[in-house]
Amino acid sequence: MNEQPERASLEAGEHIRRLMHEWSENLAGVVESMSGAKPAVHWQPLSGRPEEAGAGQDAQLLWWEQPFASLPGAAIWVGAPEATWDYTGSLTLKAAGIETIEPAEAKSAWLRIVAQSFALLADSLSSAARQEIACAAGTERAPGPDTEAWAAITLQIEAAPLPPILTALSPRLAELISSPVAQSRSESPALAGEEEIGQAGSGTLIESQALVETPVEALNATGSRTMDVLLDVDLPVSISFGRTRLAMKDVLKLTMGSIVELDRAVNDPVELFVNHCLIARGEVVVVDGNYGIRIQHIASRPDRLRSLP
Repeated sequence: MNEQPERASLEAGEHIRRLMHEWSENLAGVVESMSGAKPAVHWQPLSGRPEEAGAGQDAQLLWWEQPFASLPGAAIWVGAPEATWDYTGSLTLKAAGIETIEPAEAKSAWLRIVAQSFALLADSLSSAARQEIACAAGTERAPGPDTEAWAAITLQIEAAPLPPILTALSPRLAELISSPVAQSRSESPALAGEEEIGQAGSGTLIESQALVETPVEALNATGSRTMDVLLDVDLPVSISFGRTRLAMKDVLKLTMGSIVELDRAVNDPVELFVNHCLIARGEVVVVDGNYGIRIQHIASRPDRLRSLP
């Protein structure tokens, strides 16, 4: 008699676990792309609000609440102990050439990492909900008592693991993630309010889309020299015409005049890499006798993370 509800509950939990796993991997990927250090990431679901492991007191954690545009009530919280956000933020700034780092600057760098990871989460939610979901303006605020789907995430950079990061979802966001992907827009309770946005006219829609960049703008308002320094950093830019794999015996046979066939057709776009990360695709052009590339497509955030070595 209770087989179907139990199956639905298990499937809902699996959807949440899958997304939390993806987000934790994205967080590690953002840390690597900004610091050059590849962290190992481990996460585990928690039953209810944690009260142990030194992470039970909100005052000891730096909390960030991230809501999502067009989804009223949908939010996720991330709480990081000072040892974690200070170490990770400082590591990012040192990679940018900053030696003397103030706590406020490390905090700002950490919040930028969190903002990028949430932008990747918004991409995943957009795919699951079949509508554009963007990050709205976040704030430093601890979660309330009605949160659910708690998890602890541990980043291990170099030798020792850092104190665990806590995450929690609002019931509204948990409902969205748990909704079957095949469910239509008209049937999905997680998409309530979508028709209201469409009926409000193009002005409202444009205003909603403008919220995509608000987390970064909010973090820049904290006022530090982090971004000023990062904007002056020189990054290597390269173009990939294609790739292939060769057996060692074939590599040893290469001589002057040998031809290596790549996995890209003549008319296929080439890839633009910045600091070994895929940024865009385009066509090859010639400018004043030099090769160049005309950008035709900007790579999505998931594509950028997948391209990292």
